[in-house]
Amino acid sequence: MSSHRIALEDRYCAHNYQPLPVVLTKGKGIWLWDEDGKRYMDMMSAYSAVSFGHSHPDLVAALTHQAGQLAVTSRAFYTDQLGAFLQLLCEMTGMPKALPMNSGTEAVETALKAARKWGYKVKGIPDQQAEIIVCHGNFSGRTTTIVGFSSEAQYRDGFGPFDGGFVTIPFGDAAALEAAITPRTTAFLVEPIQGEGGIIVPPDGYLAQCREICTRHNVLLICDEVQTGLGRTGRLLACDHEGVKPDGLILGKALGGGLLPVSAFLARRDVMDVFTPGDHGSTFGGNPLAAAVGYAALSLLRDGELIAMAQRLGQRLRDGLHALQHPAIRSVRGKGLLIGLELDPKIISARSFCERLMENGVLSKETHHTVVRFAPPLIISAEEIDAALRIIEYVFATLPTPHTEDCT
Repeated sequence: MSSHRIALEDRYCAHNYQPLPVVLTKGKGIWLWDEDGKRYMDMMSAYSAVSFGHSHPDLVAALTHQAGQLAVTSRAFYTDQLGAFLQLLCEMTGMPKALPMNSGTEAVETALKAARKWGYKVKGIPDQQAEIIVCHGNFSGRTTTIVGFSSEAQYRDGFGPFDGGFVTIPFGDAAALEAAITPRTTAFLVEPIQGEGGIIVPPDGYLAQCREICTRHNVLLICDEVQTGLGRTGRLLACDHEGVKPDGLILGKALGGGLLPVSAFLARRDVMDVFTPGDHGSTFGGNPLAAAVGYAALSLLRDGELIAMAQRLGQRLRDGLHALQHPAIRSVRGKGLLIGLELDPKIISARSFCERLMENGVLSKETHHTVVRFAPPLIISAEEIDAALRIIEYVFATLPTPHTEDCT
């Protein structure tokens, strides 16, 4: 049956993904089941979208109740759900205003539009000359504007021409940011930790330095926390690790509780106030169903318990990975429950390692061919972390002698 369903998807779906050969049918908590009833530990959480685990009862209850009341109206009308959701979102993040969208990519596009218009209308940059600084290794989505400033060749190949207006600097280098700023610079868009780039953590103090530089030059600091936000790194926001408050903040993934695409761009008032009716919109953005689920997801984080667990259990997982000391391991890096295990491709590819993990009941996914990412739901327990570590250790123990596996 698995081969039939995989064949159906391969036949009728565009081949823009390369899934692992498993057909999933059910999820509960940190666990997933395939069509044969085999259970797997979810160590990826849909790139942090399932931070609260699969089918969390509070989130499912919010979804089903609101779906039976009112799901979608568009922003052409007020609803009884959106205001309360945005109030909670703004109060928890300390940002004055928010603009709700659906996918993380849409929220990034919203941030780019806001930054450019702010540059023209508030900072006084000459029309059509605004520049936004980005980092090498960034990943902020898949639209043509966003892939236009990607440093990954595959993301750009065949999708141009691109609109320009972006300047790329090395990630983690505050001096490079200072040097790149000109009178035309309107914003610096940065991920506090680069997720798709390989779980790349910048040097301590980097974000705080960027905050100081941007303030001094009247440049907007916009933090893309689609993956790192909402408790994933052991703080509500990854920028909280250095006490940094950005001018613009991008959230998504976990904001939808693993049930719906929900995202938002948040910003200080003078940035958000550049939007006037008709400037920007989304048919589904801010719909009452999404607002109800988003409110419920945020409510799960209010007491800080899950966030503290992410910090504590993330350290447990990192310590356990460091203790393995296998020759295939190049490095272990990350914060909270966002961890990258970099492997030596001469010994084993990250894809092959993920396939071996799958065979032994752990699901994850590689990035950049050499890094296995571990980002389980924040509800994972210490015992489950230890169980995952035992499986990872077993996979390492069963690897062929170094330099003998075909990693092509």
